[in-house]
Amino acid sequence: MQDPNEDTEWNDVLRAKGIIGPKAKEAEITEDQIQKLMDDAIQRRTDLPLNEGQRDKKIDDMSLDELDELEDSEDEEVLEQYRLRRIAEMRATAEKARFGSVREISGQEYVNEVTKAGEGIWVVLHLYANGVPLCALIHHHMQQLAVRFPQTKFLRSVATTCIPNFPEKNLPTIFIYHEGALRKQYIGPLELRGEKLTAEELEFMLGQAGAVPTEITEDPRPQIRDKMLADLEDKSADFY
Repeated sequence: MQDPNEDTEWNDVLRAKGIIGPKAKEAEITEDQIQKLMDDAIQRRTDLPLNEGQRDKKIDDMSLDELDELEDSEDEEVLEQYRLRRIAEMRATAEKARFGSVREISGQEYVNEVTKAGEGIWVVLHLYANGVPLCALIHHHMQQLAVRFPQTKFLRSVATTCIPNFPEKNLPTIFIYHEGALRKQYIGPLELRGEKLTAEELEFMLGQAGAVPTEITEDPRPQIRDKMLADLEDKSADFY
């Protein structure tokens, strides 16, 4: 049998003819009932009994502190999960960013600081000697890079304290390690580009080895070399 309360054209015709009665009115929900439904829903989600002061109050009548109490109770589980995730993220960040400076080490500290640096740790070790200008320049650049890349361990040591009788002609030298294994080395002024070495070039070189997450993807110096080669080619062409 067709429902006489359905909104159909046929029912409208039957009502117009007086065959069926008017459509039954839907039960109306008052504002107070809506408010009570909202209060009951919040109460069920909080799973906590209202205190004596809140029991007879509507949401609109509650103070900010009382509303915060309800909201805090309702979101307690979500907030706890967020808090734990943030703690884990902060610990991971702090673990990675625990360096931030160039530290001096002795030969006795080499094993613990370099070969036993730890899982995922990159180490940049600068062997130097006092009185060598390029060593001083590299130390200056490394101080800047250590601050910018605190997840990388930057170290320096007097060369002869790590390697007895290390030739001064091979200074400065940079060794790059990852998880205790040697990954790259730059030995002597030629490989380290001489006293015109810039901080950007050193960053690029360390980035190519993987020691720092640099955004420099192209060597800052090749343009200079290309210009010099172009000038030499032009001169050769003019000569011939």
